[in-house]
Amino acid sequence: MKIHTTNYKDTFIETAEDSPVLKSEIPPVKRNRTLADIQFEMVSQNPYQYTSDDVMFECYAQKNDIAEGERKEARKEFFSKGQACFRSSALTKRYGFGVHHNAEGKVALFPIESEEYENFVQDESVTKVKAMRTKRAR
Repeated sequence: MKIHTTNYKDTFIETAEDSPVLKSEIPPVKRNRTLADIQFEMVSQNPYQYTSDDVMFECYAQKNDIAEGERKEARKEFFSKGQACFRSSALTKRYGFGVHHNAEGKVALFPIESEEYENFVQDESVTKVKAMRTKRAR
């Protein structure tokens, strides 16, 4: 079985060109947790501790109530198909965060208005990719 990944290395995902914000916003906590809420909590509280795959699978596991004992097999199944990465996350498309993947593929969030965000954008040694647009270009 082929295993897909959402991980990048030494890459910075910039906010989407059509992001509606100029200053980052924390995703609102709703009655049912959103993917953006789970992603924000995991990564903002634990910078460079998780890979993108870890975060995306945790979102899937929480949303689908997958028991701890079933997660290893569920993770294999989850990554047997291609999955959306942080380029399609509401954090990078809607809420104004960039996502840096370090040399180990571990991720951290950076608000669009921060000096660190701008440093990543200007750093020629870091690969940059844009988050996916929210709306299709016409």
